[in-house]
Amino acid sequence: MPLSGLTIGQAAEAAGVTRKAVRVYKARGLLPAAERTQAGYRVYSERDVELLTFIRRARTLGLHLDDIRDVLAIRNGGIPPCTTVRDLLDARIAEIDTTVTELLALRKSLAETRKRADDCTADQPVAVCGIIEEP
Repeated sequence: MPLSGLTIGQAAEAAGVTRKAVRVYKARGLLPAAERTQAGYRVYSERDVELLTFIRRARTLGLHLDDIRDVLAIRNGGIPPCTTVRDLLDARIAEIDTTVTELLALRKSLAETRKRADDCTADQPVAVCGIIEEP
């Protein structure tokens, strides 16, 4: 059965996204305006489902909607967007590396603070909690 003339719910389900996501993607310029029936209902095509699936996969990789819109615009211009996608993936990897480094530093600080917590007593003069107030 060809995927044409789908309702928003059917298109969303076929692409593995929510109806709300379809609306957001449309509002952010990632999807073209849907065709409408004579009764005014939006209908989505197989191409729309392909775009929704692409967007879902790109989001799963952590790409931002603005980046995805740029990739789609390049592709719609007739140029393969591979160079741009490689650059975006490199940028996401760098962002994740930075986040991991920051999280590891936070974990170390938490672990050190937790070790000091066993020495905390109720009779220490502190403003709120000596565990957190100690450097």
